[in-house]
Amino acid sequence: MEYIVRSLEEKVGHSLERNKSVLLLGARQTGKTTLINRFAADLSISFIQPNVRQRYEKSPHLLRGEVEAVVSRKRPLVILDEVQKVPDILDVVQDIIDRGIANFILTGSSARKLRRGAKINLLPGRVIALKIDPFSLLEFPAGDLNQRLLYGSLPGILADSNDSDKEADLESYVTTYLEEEVRAEAVVRNLGSFARFLELAASESGSIINLRKLSQEIGVAHTTIGAYYQILEDCLIAERVEPLTQSKIRKKLTKSEKFLFFDLGVRRVAAREGIKLSRETMGNIFEQFIGLELLRCAHALNPTAKIRFWRDPDGPEVDWVIDKNGAYTPIEVKWTENPSVSDIRYLEVFLSEYPSASQGYIVCRVPRKVKLSDCVFAFPWQSVDALVK
Repeated sequence: MEYIVRSLEEKVGHSLERNKSVLLLGARQTGKTTLINRFAADLSISFIQPNVRQRYEKSPHLLRGEVEAVVSRKRPLVILDEVQKVPDILDVVQDIIDRGIANFILTGSSARKLRRGAKINLLPGRVIALKIDPFSLLEFPAGDLNQRLLYGSLPGILADSNDSDKEADLESYVTTYLEEEVRAEAVVRNLGSFARFLELAASESGSIINLRKLSQEIGVAHTTIGAYYQILEDCLIAERVEPLTQSKIRKKLTKSEKFLFFDLGVRRVAAREGIKLSRETMGNIFEQFIGLELLRCAHALNPTAKIRFWRDPDGPEVDWVIDKNGAYTPIEVKWTENPSVSDIRYLEVFLSEYPSASQGYIVCRVPRKVKLSDCVFAFPWQSVDALVK
């Protein structure tokens, strides 16, 4: 597959032009290494290789001498790939940045290990933190929606044309990455409980989390379940989505969060669901798909925008709410090609209760935008990024 320009590439380049260093975080196989290889480095080190990693674990200060030995008229660019594997190296990186000797692109697939050593404070204002996701629709439009819902958006998976190979690669990802690396990093004592949690968390992706219910099903404390979710979030496997809780009218708005698995193919395989899914399940996955697209567009195009949801346990709910500094855009997701007025009732309720919300949308499988009421439109899923910009 030809190189596909990532939405973040321009931001990385612009940051380097401003003499800022970049911390690029993303789950494994989201394309971090491919992206950073677009930039000409004076020194590039990958900590994936055990012999390289061990060398710097023993002597982190070697990096300082290597950087200072690079002769360049301008400030050299140093790339450190998977830096969380040698967290102590960040002390040296911070010193080099502080003295203005070099610029860095640092990549990592775990915020947990970076934070564990309290070394992540790399001079705020000089290091730009960015997150890379699997391909968004903006980067890689989906010709076949069902394929994207079943197999996800990881670059390596999209590059493969054979469904059986995609399934095998996703199985390998779940087994070798989620079940081995995540467990090893988490120092989980009860591996059986964590494996069961992983399956249930994948099944519950996109739903409001009930820690006590999961703790009863798995047989561990609800605080342990909360810690397990934090592990998935730190390892960039799941993303926390917080509810909108401000209301002048409603006193029982849901305050519990949702978690979305970062990729739908990984989610499905981790949940052990197979590929023959019911219409109801496909509708649920479609809702998650739109939520992920909104998050990806926010990460790449509008980092100040927050993606939330809205739910009154005794009344209406809205699948997703784009929050642009208090200006809300409510979004319902429907697995339909023919939305009707009955589908917009909760959007109308939301619009009537929040003056900062001027329009609402039903994202569905219509071929083009359709007006359903004065303030509500049906919107094609292929163009959902336009709602975040």
